[in-house]
Amino acid sequence: MNVGFVSLGCSKNLVDTEMMIGVFEKENFKIVSDPKDADIIVVNTCGFIGKAKEEAINTLLEMAEYKKNKCKYLVATGCLVERYKEELKKEMPEVDLFIKFSEYSTFWQQIVEGLHLDLSKNAKNDDTGKENNESKNNNLNLDKDYNKLDFNNREISTGNNYAYLRIADGCDNFCTFCAIPYIRGRFKSRTEEDIIKEAEMLANRGIREIIVIAQDTTKYGVDIYGKPMLADLLHKLSKIDGIEWIRFLYSYPETITDELIQEVKKNDKICNYFDIPIQHISDNILKKMNRKTTKNSIINLIEKLRKEIPNVIIRSTLMVGFPGETDEDFKELCDFVKWAKFDKLGCFSYSKEEGTAAAKMQEQVKANIKKSRYNEIMSIQQKVSNENLKNKIGKVYKALIEDAFAAEDKVEDNVKDNKNNNNKNNENDDKNNEKNSRNNANDQVVFVGRTYMDAPEIDGNVYVTADEKDLKKVEINNFVNCKITGVKGYDLIAKV
Repeated sequence: MNVGFVSLGCSKNLVDTEMMIGVFEKENFKIVSDPKDADIIVVNTCGFIGKAKEEAINTLLEMAEYKKNKCKYLVATGCLVERYKEELKKEMPEVDLFIKFSEYSTFWQQIVEGLHLDLSKNAKNDDTGKENNESKNNNLNLDKDYNKLDFNNREISTGNNYAYLRIADGCDNFCTFCAIPYIRGRFKSRTEEDIIKEAEMLANRGIREIIVIAQDTTKYGVDIYGKPMLADLLHKLSKIDGIEWIRFLYSYPETITDELIQEVKKNDKICNYFDIPIQHISDNILKKMNRKTTKNSIINLIEKLRKEIPNVIIRSTLMVGFPGETDEDFKELCDFVKWAKFDKLGCFSYSKEEGTAAAKMQEQVKANIKKSRYNEIMSIQQKVSNENLKNKIGKVYKALIEDAFAAEDKVEDNVKDNKNNNNKNNENDDKNNEKNSRNNANDQVVFVGRTYMDAPEIDGNVYVTADEKDLKKVEINNFVNCKITGVKGYDLIAKV
């Protein structure tokens, strides 16, 4: 039988999807990318905010259409199911099976029993044609270790260059706007030994960049070791042969230690890249959000990072329209964005989530005001970003090459459509720079890569050209030094 997967939401959810794929592959199911070819479709949903919930529902309805043809079973998993399983069962009869995140320890058992699968029909060995007795018997006697999702039995879906390494799950911060602790539970670190074993597996598969993720990476180890251990973990990961870049995301400002800063500064394998979700800068709003930082502590941290690591890239995420956000609070945020000059910045409007403390607060901000404030923040950041990127012109960076396309194709048709927070609302700039971008293109090929300044999916790319004599230096899935020659929107143009 063929199985297709749709993974929605964050990279942490994607890791769950990759482990689900691993379970099906172990049972000799064929994984297909086109849902029209799938007998079973699994949708791993997100339930973080309103737009994510809407996307999940629409995706389930879209996948249900394939049941009119080849698809026999539609399965929904993930965070939306965790929050609303009973309601979904009543409202979406098109879905054959709902599996909550908290039920993943019995994932395969639920698949087999819920879909009434006869595994003996799928137990042919592709090489010998002989029946796989282990598969044939598992519908009767499911092994406990085999049944659960396994970090070391993942099918990496992000290509040959990078993979995500989830070091913890859940969250203890209980920000008043966020439902994550109620969906994914309390913060739970994995052991160093387990994480390093998985990282070694990824390195053996040829992965060049490890992206360390958790809901709050800088709190790693506090629950099982009694203190923050991210710096120690990153140091040990850097000792693994084959891994050339290590990047960590979602580091909360209050738990970025001096030890961590020094490890990033001194360790050549760790990208000088801090992703710090600060949400706001007004002490009034930070307190309402139940954030553990203040305006002064955030400013001091930014100044310290830039002093200690002069070429550091700082990315952040902001929220506008939180209940009680006044015009004065918002102006303070705008002034801060102009001062901070973040290299990367994402922004989203507050979403009223049931079960959270903020949903019960008075002074909910109107939708049109939230939209206006969002647009203003991103307009400010667009100018900041353009200025920051132009300052890179003439400098040389190491780029990890991930793709290539024919140079005669229009550059704008090949620019990656970055997800969510990049907000590439710069059509006029694209038109003005199109001619210059084409002039920079090699007659034969343009290579697509990333520098240490860019996390995949959320940041920009570098588009690299080469003279004929330099073409042999460039290989897909490898590094090359390139000189920045121009800027196009949120991307850089370069030459080997």
